[in-house]
Amino acid sequence: MDLPHFVQIEPVGQCNLRCRMCPIQFRPDGAPGGPPAFMNYNVFCRLIDQFPQMTELHLQGLGEPLLHLHFFDMVRYAVERGIRVSTNTNLTVLTEQRAEECVRSGLHAMHVSIDGASAEVYEAIRVRSRFSKVLRNLRRLMQARKNLHGMSPEVRLVAVVMRSNLAEMPALVQLAHDEGVDTLSVQQLCHDFGESSLPERYRPMRTFIDGETLQHEDPERVGHYFNRARALADALGVTLRLPAIEPRRHAAAVSGRKRCDWPWRGSYISYDGQAMPCCMVATPDRINFGNMADDGVAPVWNNHAYSMFRERLADGPPPEVCRSCAVYTGKF
Repeated sequence: MDLPHFVQIEPVGQCNLRCRMCPIQFRPDGAPGGPPAFMNYNVFCRLIDQFPQMTELHLQGLGEPLLHLHFFDMVRYAVERGIRVSTNTNLTVLTEQRAEECVRSGLHAMHVSIDGASAEVYEAIRVRSRFSKVLRNLRRLMQARKNLHGMSPEVRLVAVVMRSNLAEMPALVQLAHDEGVDTLSVQQLCHDFGESSLPERYRPMRTFIDGETLQHEDPERVGHYFNRARALADALGVTLRLPAIEPRRHAAAVSGRKRCDWPWRGSYISYDGQAMPCCMVATPDRINFGNMADDGVAPVWNNHAYSMFRERLADGPPPEVCRSCAVYTGKF
């Protein structure tokens, strides 16, 4: 099977925050006091070189990518090979110098995670972060782009919508507009962590998600705030992406497949080289197909475990880890 054009690589497998909807606090290599979880720069380069057809790289995983000292070296290495690079960040560690690097490095797009339009709501979700600091850093980024006369990186805000921040959706649209950001992308919680094989350490995620998922919220309340956000976005000229309220099972994917097309369309690699089906799995101790850093990209991409996973996802009962995934169920 041909290697993909899209690749997602996790440069850092740990984070400075403890966001309530993120399992990194339970991952052994992401937990407080755990070993450093950073991809070796030379390993990164070797991986990139093994994807000759790559045209798009998303440089982010479960951790905060800007913690990596060689993050912008990674960006430049890929950009010099004609690859379009994007990332996702909590924006807590951006300095004025690094804001300029975002522009000078050739980074194509930067998705900034902001799950609330007020300090109270945002800081209750993004534990260890400060709302005022993130807004300051967002302004640094926008100012650096202006000062350097750059059109990139394209900046968009991203938010995970839950019961606790649902009412903030219209205000998030207003915040995007006020800060000069013309796109806000809102998604639901990615997974219920309900598979029977789930490692015991992740069980607390089930309780949190059960209390916060919109699947347990009054649909009229969801519709009310979504409609207000849409109306405001239309009035302000903000491009708004909202998730489906009701699950749409097996909606046709971009590739034409009736189910999720991730394992055919893209490769997802953890900081230590392990290949996973997609970013929704988030952590390789839930499922992985082998180590691309150790064994090579093509051999793992076409090995038996990967091939059997694709076969099950394509037809018949899907792999258990996929059954409650927000992408698979069409509610992401």
